[in-house]
Amino acid sequence: MGYVFPKKAAGLAYKFFSEPREGKLLPNAIPDILKEAEQEVLFHEDCTIQTYTWRGNENKILLVHGWESNASRWEEFIILLKKSKCTIIALDGPGQGLSSGIEFNIPLYAKHVNTLMEKYQPQYIIGHSMGGATCLYYQYKYNNPLLQKMVLLGSPSEFELILSNYKKTISLNDKVFQLLKEKIVERFNIHPSEFSGKKFASGFNFKGLIAHDIDDTVVAFNEGKQIAEAWKSSQFIETKGLGHSLHDKELYEKIHLFLFEE
Repeated sequence: MGYVFPKKAAGLAYKFFSEPREGKLLPNAIPDILKEAEQEVLFHEDCTIQTYTWRGNENKILLVHGWESNASRWEEFIILLKKSKCTIIALDGPGQGLSSGIEFNIPLYAKHVNTLMEKYQPQYIIGHSMGGATCLYYQYKYNNPLLQKMVLLGSPSEFELILSNYKKTISLNDKVFQLLKEKIVERFNIHPSEFSGKKFASGFNFKGLIAHDIDDTVVAFNEGKQIAEAWKSSQFIETKGLGHSLHDKELYEKIHLFLFEE
């Protein structure tokens, strides 16, 4: 199709790139950890945003999951965070969990994050994978002065690298790939080359913690390293054997220490 109908092929390529295949939840079958939370639906434009809150003290944390996931991915970490008596807030991203929509992309996700930040005003934000990239873009875009600390887990830095890997995965020819990039610029008013996590982080003056596993086969280890090197007030944790998910009690305890006991 890329050779015969390149514009149609680019449209399909964008569709496959932006529509999660997994991560949806059914209202009558949500995980137990989410049942424990106060559930509230917020609205942004024509989207509904499913939120979850575990009430605690004035210390507030927002948890931002990644691609093809939902708020339940934080279960192990939430169990630890509850011991600190902080208030924990999580959301289901666009087209995932119980939130509405079909398309998932970072600019839209950042708008949803901003909706929660304005309502709950958390001092800390934690993102995994594409959720981490969303946190970086959110702060770059909205420059929230109330944000004190950010934690990134297995987060990508360079959007052009993501696109290049996608091109290889589905064997796009150069013509269709160029049309895909033009569609992204038209859709979000930002060129893929300008969408850089390390660039966004280089302007941050609050504290950050970046964790990345050397065995991550989804997002290259060097991506996290580049963000940490650009972010002068951040620290970097290198892990091994945790893969992309980074679910680990010891790592979660280090994050807890960074947030509350540093």
